Amino acid sequence: MIADQLPAWQIVIPMLAAPLCVLVRNSTAAWVVAMVANLLTLLNAWALFVQIRAEGVIRYALGGWAAPTGIEYYVDIANASVILLVSFISSVVMVFAFHSVRKTVLTGKHYLFYSAWMLCLTGLLGICITGDAFNVFVFLEISSLSTYMLIAFGQDKRAFTASFRYLIMGSIGASFILIGIGFLYAATGTLNMVDLAQRIPDAESKRAVLVAFSFLTIGLMIKSAVFPLHGWLANAYQQAPLVVTAFLAGTATKVSLYVLLRFFFSIFGPDYSFGAMLLNVVLLPAAVAGFLLMSLVAIYQTDLRRMLAYSSVAQIGYIIAAFCIASQAGLTAGIVHIFNHALIKSALFMSVGCIIYQVGHAHSRSFDNLFSTMPFTVSAFIISGLGLIGVPLTVGFVSKFSLIGASMEKGWWLIGAMVLVSSLFAIVYIGRVVEVMLFRKSRMETPHSVGSNEAPLMMLVPLYVLVAVSIWFGISGSTTLDVAGQAARALLGGYQ
Repeated sequence: MIADQLPAWQIVIPMLAAPLCVLVRNSTAAWVVAMVANLLTLLNAWALFVQIRAEGVIRYALGGWAAPTGIEYYVDIANASVILLVSFISSVVMVFAFHSVRKTVLTGKHYLFYSAWMLCLTGLLGICITGDAFNVFVFLEISSLSTYMLIAFGQDKRAFTASFRYLIMGSIGASFILIGIGFLYAATGTLNMVDLAQRIPDAESKRAVLVAFSFLTIGLMIKSAVFPLHGWLANAYQQAPLVVTAFLAGTATKVSLYVLLRFFFSIFGPDYSFGAMLLNVVLLPAAVAGFLLMSLVAIYQTDLRRMLAYSSVAQIGYIIAAFCIASQAGLTAGIVHIFNHALIKSALFMSVGCIIYQVGHAHSRSFDNLFSTMPFTVSAFIISGLGLIGVPLTVGFVSKFSLIGASMEKGWWLIGAMVLVSSLFAIVYIGRVVEVMLFRKSRMETPHSVGSNEAPLMMLVPLYVLVAVSIWFGISGSTTLDVAGQAARALLGGYQ
């Protein structure tokens, strides 16, 4: 039955679309192929999510070879939620890409661009769905290599520099992850995640487990852009085509954070990770420094892309701080912020993409009274910006309220206070841009003051889809909190 093959289809659909985009070699045809593949992937992800909630965990043996001999796909509510999120963000941003790519990527390379996109999507979904530790590395490399390509498609020559810098940092992170997986195999004799979780406590070589834990920690911090190992992110987000940035901001780092969760909560276990190994001693200071310092750095950025990039590092800091609480409430807060931040940041970058499409740059100081010529785009930016700040009735408020509540429940009042301070910084850097767009009178004739108007409808519609979803989940916060709570319980309960 088709329903029995849903885990396989989740990977097969985008993987087949990648070479098909190359075969058609036409810009519009390649976009159609990618768009159809994204929609099918989204429908499959929804069907998988519904099946998981109805029937529980799915363990799918590829080729009929049972684990640990064969490769297994393991799907529970935690990774099913991330798979749905990645598929949704990719589908929405792909609609936005139709016009954006035509203006920011050389025409003769469009089919290669969409092929790389589908390979990246394949890798991200594969990372989430696999139950084999080595397969995590394989899919990680697929997504990383295609990401380097997507960033390099930027028209500015600095895109190549940003891509190369990310390649160096990404390769170091991937190497650390591979070494960690190798030591786990040496200590336990298996790569299956379920078996790893069972064998690690009884492993004869405790030193090999410790080394594996250390390498995986550093590798995943690099891939997740956790402060201070975030050096690749700002340039990559600024120099990549805006549609790529909108896609990566909502998916790539979120998948890496999911892998961090899976290894440290389900495989090693919270008692080992945050008890014996005191992981929070390393991660918590990094998280707090990240959301305070990076929010402060964002205030002084004049390029909207760079401002939002440093803001992303700060938001990742919130997520890591929530993980460090190592309780169900903390884990729930972290997971719900993964969902919410993906929606907010993709919408913000898409609104910036609309501005660049019409104005030609992202320098906020010259956006005098931009609202008068691009009211829909600016309104979407403001609504999403309020969500980033954490204003009540937005998804950001749901996340931060949950994080502060979990911190107080743990007795970490100072962490809650610093989250509030960081939110004040967000008011400054978002408010500064909004003030220019709404109230500052134009002091000189600028490109947008002489006839610019809104971006094409196919860019505005997907933008407002994300804005509408954000508003809905902000008003009805219990929806995402319930799913995040179930995911937290699944991760804390380990593999079944």
